[in-house]
Amino acid sequence: MRKVTAQQAASLLRDGDTLLIGGSGGGHAVPDALLAALGERFRESGSPRGITALHPVGVGDGGSRGLGHLAQKGLLRRNIAGSYVNSPPIGAMALADEIEAWSLPQGVLSQLMREMAAGRMGLFTKTGLHSFVDPRLEGGRQSPSATEPLVELVTLRGEEMLFYKPYHVDIAFLRGTTADEDGNVSMEQEAVTLEMLSEAQATKRCGGIVVVQVKRMARRGSLHPKMVKIPGILVDLVVVAPEQEQTFLTPYSPSYAGEFRVPLDDIPRLKLDARKIVARRGTLELFPGAICNLGSGIFTGIANVAAEEGCLDAICLTNEQGNIGGAPASGGEAGAAMNPDAQVDQPYQFDFYDGGGLDLAFLSFAEFDAAGNVNVSRFGGRIIGPGGFINISQNAQRVIFGGTLTAGGKPKAVAQVEQITFSGRFARERGQPVLYVTESAVFRLGESGPEMIEIAPGLTVQQVAARMGFQPAIAADLRPMDAALFEEAHIGLAARLAGRPPRPASPRLAALA
Repeated sequence: MRKVTAQQAASLLRDGDTLLIGGSGGGHAVPDALLAALGERFRESGSPRGITALHPVGVGDGGSRGLGHLAQKGLLRRNIAGSYVNSPPIGAMALADEIEAWSLPQGVLSQLMREMAAGRMGLFTKTGLHSFVDPRLEGGRQSPSATEPLVELVTLRGEEMLFYKPYHVDIAFLRGTTADEDGNVSMEQEAVTLEMLSEAQATKRCGGIVVVQVKRMARRGSLHPKMVKIPGILVDLVVVAPEQEQTFLTPYSPSYAGEFRVPLDDIPRLKLDARKIVARRGTLELFPGAICNLGSGIFTGIANVAAEEGCLDAICLTNEQGNIGGAPASGGEAGAAMNPDAQVDQPYQFDFYDGGGLDLAFLSFAEFDAAGNVNVSRFGGRIIGPGGFINISQNAQRVIFGGTLTAGGKPKAVAQVEQITFSGRFARERGQPVLYVTESAVFRLGESGPEMIEIAPGLTVQQVAARMGFQPAIAADLRPMDAALFEEAHIGLAARLAGRPPRPASPRLAALA
């Protein structure tokens, strides 16, 4: 292992290389000093040109950091990512067809790192079937020049599956907290651990170079072996960035790192508005012991509501980046969690999700349509990407989509979504229960599409339908939404949970009781 500067590491990239980038969202374990050095090199010298950026999770601050450093015409030829929401400049380049762009499920790309590390032929999974990632639709393409088929439809033992091809990696930019003199890397101050180990292994399997950005150095042998996340045998170069922040918004939070737990009073209380009403209504689907995912967006407010109501510990909230328990963070901090019980590597979190481990998935919608399809990946002239949405929504036991009924006066319930990130028809075929929660009404996925089952007090069906792009079916037992959702006082969530049956145990365990 050698210690070098970020500029020296960036100088190793050649024209046409594939760069694998670790990290998540708004600076969570993002090797930003390395990306900044690469962007600076291109501005000064015009090289390297035509590289491929591969990153399972979107990385950026919504502007110039993260992937924003690489948003320079000629530097990138293609970008393959789970999400573009954190790097709008890259999304804009894709919209202008200045780069070849794909957005594939975050969990798929995360798990694919392990397949690449082992030298296997790729990843076979049902995740993505009947979504825009399915090659019968768009194959995950987000720009006209993205013509290569990265996803194939196959039949295995009589069942349809998708095959995701592996990639050759030339250089990986990864991040940790501490490196010792042998290149062993720990991640004790990071908010997430993600697939750093798998990415390093995959890069070495390809004969590539692994560069790890860290905050500090330690003497040889001083790191506890169980704290080492990337063994030194996989690390070629270390770049020390003492100014390294935990996230782009937070220099360091011991709560994110799991160093200690903060009081629940430190979790902010949401103001009463349409977004809080939606989050509150989502909490009414909870039951004691429920294992849930909170996707980024409006339903991250469930953690705030549960904390405010004093019952956060009665449920288990998770996010796809690997946090289990505690309160998943929201906004630009999404991906981190306050007071987590455990932090596992992201591929293993997605293994659990794909295996049906989630009782409930709470996910935002950008729009939903008359067929029950949901879009979060491309809308309003923006490329967002699915992130973990496809893995989560497709495989949860029950899924609840949330959002306001309109945005900027325009309906979010539309006749047909711009891009299918979740297929209503596929959910019906599999018997998956689905709800669509808004501040004005609640819908369930019926035989032909969304069916209104609850309506906000004081509104009529006609008033709600007038704010939609299609005429919904109306349930015979249509009822008012709970009035407590719209009031300043607590909704009594703790008492509601106490009166519900807990998460069922297996018959063998139940026999012990």
